[in-house]
Amino acid sequence: MSYEDKKREFIEIYNKNIKREGADKLLDYLENRSDFFTAPASSQYHLSREGGLCEHSINVYNCLCDYLSRPRVKELYGLNVSDETAAIAALLHDVCKTDCYIPSFRNKKDKATGKWMEVPYYEYKDKMPYGHGEKSVYIISGFMRLSREEAFAIRYHMGYSNTDDTRNVSAAFEMYPLAFALSTADMEATYYIENKENADI
Repeated sequence: MSYEDKKREFIEIYNKNIKREGADKLLDYLENRSDFFTAPASSQYHLSREGGLCEHSINVYNCLCDYLSRPRVKELYGLNVSDETAAIAALLHDVCKTDCYIPSFRNKKDKATGKWMEVPYYEYKDKMPYGHGEKSVYIISGFMRLSREEAFAIRYHMGYSNTDDTRNVSAAFEMYPLAFALSTADMEATYYIENKENADI
């Protein structure tokens, strides 16, 4: 499936679920004033290709919706999230990665021949080094208002793999179970859906 197809899928999910004031302006920014729909999801690991960021966002959305649909999550954890909140958290958690990846080349040894060859990859250069999850919250908030639950979920979606004080991560997960759910969906998408294709890197 081409990145244009993924872009259409993203926009369809976005417009179906996100009706908040300012949502149209945020989508316009993503589509016309950033590289969100063509950017990779990472520099050389999961979905390091054109359109990878958009595809990753859709994968996280699908994983989050699956997590939230489980009876245990609803009945035992009491986590009932609106369709709009789920879409906002999942589709927009990584908008911090827009305009950060620059196409470049690196040397890699061919496993079959042992010869070095030049292969494409992305350099990461963040022009607004405001952190990761917090940068996504900052960008989104410039267009539309987030609930506290949505903001905390996006801010802490990296969970314990980030450099944050682990006490803050634990507190965020305890206070806002959506933060844990989004972190779980992000890891599931990254490690089980996307990362296998690049396991040889």
